Amino acid sequence: MGVIPPIEGTCDARFAAIRDGFAANFAEHGEYGAAVTVVLDGHTVVDLWGGHVDAERRAPWRCDTLADVFSVGKAFTTLCALVLAHRGLLDFDAPVASYWPEFAAAGKEAITVRQVLCHQAGLPAIRRPLADDAMFDWQVMTAALEAQQPWWTPGTRHGYHVNTFGFLVGEIVRRASAGTARGRRTLGKFLRDEITGPLGADVHIGVAPSDEERVAEFVWLPELAIPAVGDGPFTDAQLMAFNTYFNPRGFSGHDVVNTSAWRRAEIPSANCHASARGVARVYTALCAGGTLGGIEIVGRDVLGEATTEHVNGMDAVLERESRFGLGFQLSRPERAIGPNAGVFGHFGAGGSLGFADPEAGVAFGYVMNRMGPRWQNPTNRRLIDALYSCL
Repeated sequence: MGVIPPIEGTCDARFAAIRDGFAANFAEHGEYGAAVTVVLDGHTVVDLWGGHVDAERRAPWRCDTLADVFSVGKAFTTLCALVLAHRGLLDFDAPVASYWPEFAAAGKEAITVRQVLCHQAGLPAIRRPLADDAMFDWQVMTAALEAQQPWWTPGTRHGYHVNTFGFLVGEIVRRASAGTARGRRTLGKFLRDEITGPLGADVHIGVAPSDEERVAEFVWLPELAIPAVGDGPFTDAQLMAFNTYFNPRGFSGHDVVNTSAWRRAEIPSANCHASARGVARVYTALCAGGTLGGIEIVGRDVLGEATTEHVNGMDAVLERESRFGLGFQLSRPERAIGPNAGVFGHFGAGGSLGFADPEAGVAFGYVMNRMGPRWQNPTNRRLIDALYSCL
């Protein structure tokens, strides 16, 4: 059993099981630092934080600490596209090339925005070897995706676009945002201008220099280092799987996650930084149908379409079952987000999680700074189970 650090914040007595589970994660699963926020029917009932922001466990986690939440950011990336669709500036069934003409190269002229959003585009990896730090250069990454031939016939199967998703959707958003009053913007700026800024949500894709001191060090355990490639030869499927995570080498954050270059760049699938309060704040708006405090982010119809099942079954990249709406992960029995049919959200590497359960009236945000199991993480599982035991 490890040591349980002081747990700070507030927790309604009805949700004491969440506080107990949160503390137990430090003792039993070696958490360094973490925070969890739960909003029920628009009221914050859990807002807890504890532990440390550094590997040496010297500096305490604070209420406004930011953590890299990795793929939790895919939901916020998706939301940017939904905002444009809600405003009539993006058609899910239009070819991507109608917004991004260069994308049509290498047989991709018919790929639709919808296929990109539900991981059917066949572009989870880039075949051509890229420089180790290529993910820091938006133009290099989008040009590589323009030149990439799909790994499978688009629309015939789905496979989790682990790291390319953010560049694909981000460039679509950048192009389509030209029709907005503020003009063409990067995804990180669009997110800030149109969603997190109006909501007052502490969520960032591209951390500002003034906020960097709030970012927790992410502890990447040695056993989770980049695997050796070996001598080959490799099948196409093996190359696709490896390149999905490691081309460029730092695509998933290995060796660079704690650098200023990583934190300040826009790598939407992997380097979203947020507080638990910030994640829960966005999902509070989504739980309410897309409007919060008189601020409309997205319409119910578009949100409803995005949270409806689009693909379900064997994932060509993960080689296990997965289920998606448009950009959002949907619950499956072996990795349930919650027990209700309409729950939607997104997990992040290490255990971070954001979700909304409109039926229960719940919005949830959990952030931490220790890389743990990417699949069936016990820390978020304990908190999910504790939450629903209290309802």
